[in-house]
Amino acid sequence: MVKNFYDVLAVQQNATQAQLRGRFRELVRSRHPDRFQGAEKEQAEFDFQEITQAFNILNSPASRRAHDLEISQPAAAQQNDPGQLARVYIQRGSKSYKERNFSQAADNFDRACQAQPTNARCWHHLALAASQDRKWRSRAPKAIVRACELEPMNADYLKLAGRILESTGKIERAEHYFNEALKWGGGDPEVEERLRILRKASGKGRGGFFG
Repeated sequence: MVKNFYDVLAVQQNATQAQLRGRFRELVRSRHPDRFQGAEKEQAEFDFQEITQAFNILNSPASRRAHDLEISQPAAAQQNDPGQLARVYIQRGSKSYKERNFSQAADNFDRACQAQPTNARCWHHLALAASQDRKWRSRAPKAIVRACELEPMNADYLKLAGRILESTGKIERAEHYFNEALKWGGGDPEVEERLRILRKASGKGRGGFFG
């Protein structure tokens, strides 16, 4: 079921921007995690993130129009057109990513993946955003591997897979994806340099192609 951000903020759908800002300030004061302890603090942290996400979506005219369209469509219509729903979430996620709100970007890209799990672009975007956010970082490897499974000849996806897997210490798998990136994308100085470093670190550099 699609989350209604008007309900999250407890405002009417025709609320003005001033009303949205006022309500947001009220909720921030009452639900700020610093006001709580223990389990209540954990719940407040969740609420605070949800409140912030709702306000960011509704405070942007473009995102608000997309959200209004999304919640106005019957659930069956959304299910019959998962591509449209995925595009809405990708649009939101891309905006959040540009604003460096990586957690919100990852959340929207994750929703896009759920709406259209065979869309490699959704998984690539999720991996990219997740790799930038501590809370989401563990999701990045599986997401980028899934993107590569769906589009095994996409050099950009393969290159990102190499970088993410290298960052998690999976050296052999990182080498595999870097090699695949060179295979399908041609010469790439950055990829070749990463392979040199990885092979030197693992003792494979001697006498090798890049040695």
